[in-house]
Amino acid sequence: MNNKPRYVFDTNTIVSAFLFNKSIPGRALQEALGRGNLLLSMEVAEELTGVLRRKKFDHYVRKKTREELLRALIYESVFIEITESIHVCRDPKDDKFLELAVSGDASRLITGDGDLLALNQFRGISILTPKQFLDSLAKPE
Repeated sequence: MNNKPRYVFDTNTIVSAFLFNKSIPGRALQEALGRGNLLLSMEVAEELTGVLRRKKFDHYVRKKTREELLRALIYESVFIEITESIHVCRDPKDDKFLELAVSGDASRLITGDGDLLALNQFRGISILTPKQFLDSLAKPE
C-alpha cells in the first residue's frame, strides 16, 4: 500500500467536476487525483454511473465524453470493499460515503452535501467542501 493520502468524493461533487472541469469541484478532483488516491466502492461507482447517464447532462457535456471521464476515473481509483455498515447521517443515502471513507482509511471526504458537512468530521476523517479541501492542501495531511 502506498502512503499517498486517500480521498472520498461524493457523487454530486464528481458530477459537478465532470460537467464544469474548471470549477472549484473540478479543480478539487484534479488536485486529489494528482496528490493522492481517490477511493470508490461498487455502490458509489454504480450510483455515479447512473447519475452520469442522465440525459439532462447532455446540455453540458456529451454522453460519450462523460463515459470516457468515468472510465478514466474508475481506472485511476482504488476500489475498496466496504467492511462496516454505518448509520449516522441525517440522510441514510449518504452513509455509503462514510462507509467508504472508514473502510478505505480516507483522510478526507469532499462534498457539498449539508447532511455530510454537518458531521464536520467522522472518526478522524475531515469532511470538507471542495473549496475547503483546496484551501487545506497548503497544510500537511
